[in-house]
Amino acid sequence: MERYGNYSKQPLEFRFPGSFSGLFASVGIDPGVRRHKAVKAAIIREKGVNGDREMAYALYLAGFEVKDVHMTDLIAGREDLSDVNMMVFVGGFSNSDVLGSAKGWAGAFLYNPLAKKALENFYKRKDTLSLGVCNGCQLMMELDLIYPERKDHPKMHLNRSGKFESGFIGVDILPNRSVMLSSLAGSRLGVWVAHAEGRFELSESLDQYQVPLVFAYQDYPANPNGSPAGIAAMCSEDGRHLAMMPHLERAFLPWQWPHYPDGRKGDEMTPWLEAFANAREWIKNAR
Repeated sequence: MERYGNYSKQPLEFRFPGSFSGLFASVGIDPGVRRHKAVKAAIIREKGVNGDREMAYALYLAGFEVKDVHMTDLIAGREDLSDVNMMVFVGGFSNSDVLGSAKGWAGAFLYNPLAKKALENFYKRKDTLSLGVCNGCQLMMELDLIYPERKDHPKMHLNRSGKFESGFIGVDILPNRSVMLSSLAGSRLGVWVAHAEGRFELSESLDQYQVPLVFAYQDYPANPNGSPAGIAAMCSEDGRHLAMMPHLERAFLPWQWPHYPDGRKGDEMTPWLEAFANAREWIKNAR
């Protein structure tokens, strides 16, 4: 078997949660019917992002009413997020990454009073969740949204390879506090990555952070960015706010995986969709 470090070229053996049936109904989803009052989620877009459609559909399928919010809506005061319980910063290449990944997007929040106020008010509330994926993860790190109380917040840096990395990667979900991911602990799942600045840089020891998701192998290319301990995501201490580099919104249906576990031809969804259903249920109980 040919290997790069401890990375095997053979397909990973995925592990799904023991309770996972693969059926929409198991997590309260009926694609054609809304049986519960929808909770609102906002997709936050900046010029250059490209992950909004997949993310909107994942949220809608899980039972959310989804709003499309562009940064110009926040800057102009047309939107203040006051009726939204979940905010999602999507992936892509905001402002073409000309200032570095998500730095221009972060500036749109920091230097526009109405957008900054809407963001601050959202994070002050106790009934809100947030998710940042890829470029959105970089944004959350740039804005210090995961650990706002810390002097040295984790930041994102260029991949160790020095280049853009894209592929279908195995990740392990650790025991964790994340609202979205805690029910998936112990799983090994496949997911897409596509980024150039995905390396988490920490100022404290790893045990000082909440890390719900790591790459299944530590060595390149299975760890595509060189993050310490294979970190693929971080969440806030209370688990409400999650920043992750892999694109779970590109892997929540079986056909989105280039290879899928044998014997699961009847699956309607993958475990990643459960993460969105978990968010829906948490908000329903928090309101």
